[in-house]
Amino acid sequence: MKVIVDKYVLAVIVISVAVAFLTHFPELISLFDHSGQNNLFPGMRMADVANEIFFTFVSLLILFALNTIIFGFNRASARITWVKMVLSFVMTWIMSNLLGQGFVFLHHHFDIPAIDAMVHHYLHPLRDFIITCLVTGSCYMIHLLRKSQQVLVENQQLRAENLLNQYEALKSQLNPHMLFNSLNTLRSLIRETPDKAQSYLQELSRVLRYTLQENECQSVTLREEMDFVRAYLYLLEMRYEDNLAFDIRIGQEAETRMLPPMSVQLLIENAVKHNEISNRRPLVVHIHAAGDSLTVSNPIQPKLTASGGTCIGLANLAKRYRLLFKKEIEVREDNNTFIVTIPLI
Repeated sequence: MKVIVDKYVLAVIVISVAVAFLTHFPELISLFDHSGQNNLFPGMRMADVANEIFFTFVSLLILFALNTIIFGFNRASARITWVKMVLSFVMTWIMSNLLGQGFVFLHHHFDIPAIDAMVHHYLHPLRDFIITCLVTGSCYMIHLLRKSQQVLVENQQLRAENLLNQYEALKSQLNPHMLFNSLNTLRSLIRETPDKAQSYLQELSRVLRYTLQENECQSVTLREEMDFVRAYLYLLEMRYEDNLAFDIRIGQEAETRMLPPMSVQLLIENAVKHNEISNRRPLVVHIHAAGDSLTVSNPIQPKLTASGGTCIGLANLAKRYRLLFKKEIEVREDNNTFIVTIPLI
C-alpha cells in the first residue's frame, strides 16, 4: 500500500512541475530572447520568472491536496460521479483564482518578486482555466488508473484463492483416506448389491468430474451446486447409512442465485468432519436456502478423538466471498448448534 501511495504522490509532483513550467513557457522564451525585442514582458528578471514558476508549483500541490482530501481521488474504492467532477472543477477554479490573488497581494505588500507586465496579468484567467482542467482531469485519470490497478491486484488474489480452493477440494476428494473409504464401500456393494454399486460409481464419477471442472469457474448457480451436492450426499449416506441424514429445503427463487463453487459441499464436509456420527449419536445436517442467503447447520457433537484439521476451509470460503462479491459469511454457535450462513448473489 505504501508503494501505491508513493506513486500517487510522485505522479502529483511530476504533473505539478511540468504544468508549472509549461504555463510560464512564454515568459521563459522571452527571458532567453537575446534579440532585444522583448516587448511583451518589459523589465522581467530571472527571479520574477523563477518565483512565478515556484508559486504555480506550490499552488498545484495545494489544489491536488484539496481534491484528494475532499473527493478522495487517491482512493480506488471512492465512487467518483459526474457531480463530484463538476464540484471538483468549480472548487479548483475558485481556489486557483484565490491563490493567484493571494500571490499578487504578497507581491504588492511584501515586495515578493513577480512579473508586472500587463500581458502577464491578462493571461492569468486563461491560465487558471487551463490549470483547473489539468488538475481535475489528472485527478480523475489517476483515480481510474489506481482503480484498474486495484482490479488487477484483486484478480490476482482471486486466482490465488481459487487455486488454493481447487487444491483443498482435490485434496479432500482424492486423499487416500477418502478413496480408501469409497473403494471399500464400492467393493461391499459390488459383492452384496451390484445395482447399488453401479449407482454409487456413477455418483462418485459426478463428484470427481465436478471437482475437476467447476473449480475453473468463479461462481455457479445454486441449482448447479445442489446437483453436485446431492451426488456428494449419496456417497456420504452410503458410507454412514442411517446415522447421517440431511434436511434440504431450497426455495425455487433461490436456485438461480450465484455462489462460489463447492461452497455448500465445503460446509457439509465441515459438519461431517468435526462431529461424531454413530448409532449412538446420529447426525442431521440442515440445508436451508431462501431469498438471498443459504444456511447450513448441525448439532454440535464433538468426536471423542478430535480431528486435526487445517481450519482453512471456512477462512478460504470467506476470502472468496470478499474478493468475488464484497460480502461476508456468518459463522456462529446458538443453543449447541453450529450455523454457517452464506450470501446468495
